[in-house]
Amino acid sequence: MASRRKNSKRPLWHPAFLGAWITVFILWLVSLLPMATKQRFGDWLGRKLARKLKSRARVVDANLKACLPELDDAARKRLVEDTFVASTRGMLESTHAWWRDVAPYCESEIVLGREHLEEAREQGRGVLLIGGHYSIFDFALPLVASNLDKPGYMYRPNNNPVIDRMIERGRRRHFNIRPFTKRELRPMMEFLKEGGQVWYACDQDFGRKTEVFAPFFGIQAGCITTPSYIARESGAAIICVSHLRLPDGGYRVEFSPIQEGFGDDPKQDAETWNRFIERTIRELPDQYLWLHKRFKTRPEGAPSIY
Repeated sequence: MASRRKNSKRPLWHPAFLGAWITVFILWLVSLLPMATKQRFGDWLGRKLARKLKSRARVVDANLKACLPELDDAARKRLVEDTFVASTRGMLESTHAWWRDVAPYCESEIVLGREHLEEAREQGRGVLLIGGHYSIFDFALPLVASNLDKPGYMYRPNNNPVIDRMIERGRRRHFNIRPFTKRELRPMMEFLKEGGQVWYACDQDFGRKTEVFAPFFGIQAGCITTPSYIARESGAAIICVSHLRLPDGGYRVEFSPIQEGFGDDPKQDAETWNRFIERTIRELPDQYLWLHKRFKTRPEGAPSIY
């Protein structure tokens, strides 16, 4: 937090940000590569990182051991590597979303459940899209937004203002999408009341902000109640959303039916989105961000996963 405050007072051309500007330049160069080349490079680099980043690989392994105990050691080891590959490809795909044309991918994506968006539209309601952290990262934003009339998203600013500028400028290129930080709940709810559609990935462990625990693959996972509050105060329809890279190289976005009664019981709400994410993961388990310590916060007395 202190580092963020210090950085916010510095101009973007401050020498302290030289490394960040070099990173931006390298990522811009990567964005110029054809998508097929990005995918091949991501496969090679992901396998290298799986061997190099041993502590993060142990996190992935612990998550998989807890959530998918039916896997034997060999299968779990393969999935650890596949997870690194999927996430590395996702990072390279993000550079495409930040600087290149994504229209062909939006036109060719498979979309399931678009009728649920239409239902909310007919009801005159905004939509809170509850998502998860899958491997295609920022490339998913235009894929999702291309199906919306008035798209928005909720995000946490990056601590480094140069990197934050790169990411947010890249995201806002598409479909006149409107950003909201976590401190902008009130304007976001006004946006929803006016028929806006906001994507909110709330599936990570928020540490001290954990308010309820709900089962995720049968394990009590820390969750926040902010989505329930937003639903209750804004009257928005709640729809879960997933976005996946398919084995054939295509992309799929799925919208769930409207979750009726969402907002009445925060614990039940958390169970609802956890079930949707779990079902998606079971279809293509390498696509989830297993690199995150999803079970870092534990119920009192529960043993550590990591």
